[in-house]
Amino acid sequence: MHFQKITLIGVGLLGGSIGLAARERGVAGRVTGLVRRAESVEECIVAGAVDDATLDLAEAVADAGLVILCTPVGGMSDLAAKIQPHLTADAIITDVGSVKGPVVEAVEPVLPRFIGSHPLCGSEKTGVAHARADLLEGAVCAVTPSDASPADAVEAVTAFWSALGSRVVNLSAADHDAICARTSHLPHVLASALVNAVLAKPRAGENDFLGTGFRDTTRLASGSPAMWRDIALDNAESIAAALDELQAEVSDLKEALGARDSAALEKFFAEGKKHRDDWIAGLENR
Repeated sequence: MHFQKITLIGVGLLGGSIGLAARERGVAGRVTGLVRRAESVEECIVAGAVDDATLDLAEAVADAGLVILCTPVGGMSDLAAKIQPHLTADAIITDVGSVKGPVVEAVEPVLPRFIGSHPLCGSEKTGVAHARADLLEGAVCAVTPSDASPADAVEAVTAFWSALGSRVVNLSAADHDAICARTSHLPHVLASALVNAVLAKPRAGENDFLGTGFRDTTRLASGSPAMWRDIALDNAESIAAALDELQAEVSDLKEALGARDSAALEKFFAEGKKHRDDWIAGLENR
């Protein structure tokens, strides 16, 4: 898989990592970045994420074979309308958003050669300075074609992510959003809720007892508030359903605590340990 020109709309941690990987692996003849600030042009070039960067949208996407939207999901509809007049007829467009249903629904009518993507990788860190060429290596990347998706565009997007070292999984946008609500969005919501419950209402002496367990459990709460606001809004129904399932677990736990039911409490912790240990073992044997 090779594109003469790839354009990154947004060159932060993930966009920068995509650019680094595409350049190092020979997937792109040239990588161009669209940035919002003049000082970002030099930052992106110094980081090695792009060959060139610009603040001009039309210049950025001109003659691009692949355009990757690395922006918050809430703005992708407007962005699609802005870039559409400047694209070549055979240009392929994809994105990296954590929610797929609303994005595909909004963007596909404007850009028929849009294929939704979601690389499941990242960090609580932000900015192109933290970009890494190996960030996508070994990571799952969801590709979510619709019934209307051109077969050649689906094949090209799938091959692109595979060329960067990702393991591609094709599924519908609806299935993607339901799965990610449980496996990705719920953990972020819980990390923020735990931080708010403890750190926003501190009690005397607690800071001395905030150890590595609390730090590791709440790491995800350091993510971008604006990004997670958009994710929560766009996947609200599935996240709410995931919270209902969690609330049922918490209710059972509270009942066991109230009854001082040692058997139920041990079962709760034993099942949690077993399920996690089995999952980790599966990862190691993959």
